[in-house]
Amino acid sequence: MTGLPRLPETGSFSQFLRRVGEALDAFERYDQPDPMTRAHAWTAALAGSLPDDGVGAEATVAELVDVIVPNGQRIADPRFSGFVTAAPSTVPLVAATAAMLASPQRQTLSAFHLIEEQSLEWLAELCGLRPHMKGVYASGGSVANLLAMGAARQWAFAGAGLDAGADGLGSQRVAIYASVEAHHTIQRAAGVLGLGRRCVRPIPVDDRMCIDVDELRAALVAGRGGGVLPVAVVATAGTTNTGAIDPLRACGELAAEFDAWFHVDGAYGLPASLDPRVAPLLDGLELADSAIVDPHKWLGAPVGVAAAFVRDRAQLFGAFTQEPADYLEGSFTGDVECSFDSLGVPYADMTVELSSPARGVTVWSLLKEQGKSGVAARIQRDIDYARTVHRLATEHPRLQSLLEPQLSVAAIRYVGNPPMPDRELDELNRALHRRLIRETRYLPSTTTVRRVLTIRPCFVNTRTTPEHVTGLVDEIIRIGDQLAGA
Repeated sequence: MTGLPRLPETGSFSQFLRRVGEALDAFERYDQPDPMTRAHAWTAALAGSLPDDGVGAEATVAELVDVIVPNGQRIADPRFSGFVTAAPSTVPLVAATAAMLASPQRQTLSAFHLIEEQSLEWLAELCGLRPHMKGVYASGGSVANLLAMGAARQWAFAGAGLDAGADGLGSQRVAIYASVEAHHTIQRAAGVLGLGRRCVRPIPVDDRMCIDVDELRAALVAGRGGGVLPVAVVATAGTTNTGAIDPLRACGELAAEFDAWFHVDGAYGLPASLDPRVAPLLDGLELADSAIVDPHKWLGAPVGVAAAFVRDRAQLFGAFTQEPADYLEGSFTGDVECSFDSLGVPYADMTVELSSPARGVTVWSLLKEQGKSGVAARIQRDIDYARTVHRLATEHPRLQSLLEPQLSVAAIRYVGNPPMPDRELDELNRALHRRLIRETRYLPSTTTVRRVLTIRPCFVNTRTTPEHVTGLVDEIIRIGDQLAGA
């Protein structure tokens, strides 16, 4: 019969995934220039209006393999060090692909649901969290911080005799205390939760870019004197800018003294507890009422995998539970004779998502593959990379390191010999960075440290080698010399 519209093709996974896998293997050789160097070709190939008649599975997969994959992002390139996010390693990517079909949702009783909870327990143990900390997966650090701040709000308002999740906020004046280097998702969480972005009190940092504890105490004292309810004290275990780790114990003890929730934003840095050289900087983590970590940052999970942990998931339930729906809760009996007798752990009532993929399988797979020792070795390697950049910059007469790395972020700049004024150096390093990412395969980012522009490589890429690290420094020197006329 002809003239009928095409329906989606099913049952050809091995055939199509093999072709996509071969395309990804080719992409992972990283021997192609930046996709914008040939943008005219792929933009023309992909242009067009919504088709009335579909071209079918074969043609669609062919276009995916021939046009789209080869012109993807360069984040997977081992020379990429721009974001605190990297492309996933192989096994978690395969696991995520399997889950898309075998467990499109994380709920109901299945092997995927079982390892959702098991992987959260493994992740907590990996990052040095105490066994009483229970978690829930989210799509990233933004949502994970939102969940943690929601739990903090629920707890703080309960102390004032209010159920914020059920009844609203009333007229109580509130504050969240975080350093000026804390991630801006804290402000967004405060806004979404009805507390207001301006309730986040920015606390100055010290010379190491860590929260100034004396300034934190002064702000808490001032808030108490003004009748402000302290919702939370936020400490960052690895800032995005420089990888700085706030003094957790001092922050946690101040939070307890002022009856505030203590949250540790470890989205990036919490896995550094596996490095014995860094672990002492995380002293006091056991005081946390909540903590977050993003496996898609430093652990090699696909983007879209974060976790929020709290001492008591009842606080999450109080903040985010949804009202029962007959089509959903009413369809389950609570027995365990069939996978659809129960929803299992009610994650949907502890977060903002009802529909959610089974993220735990990606974390389970990478921890199963590498083990704690394997993950620890890579964390230590990446920290060594940042220390190498710091050492090379310190030793070179025309480079400067702005900070001694605490984690895997370095902050260096070309200064020339003799050094130029800071304003001229900012412009030179900005031009150096643009040439670096346009003319070479190296892709760090920039940031501002102590009011000067720096080049900021962040090493979280599983594919980076020592040669890529020294090669980056060599290219910074070469381009800087050209720009400075050295």
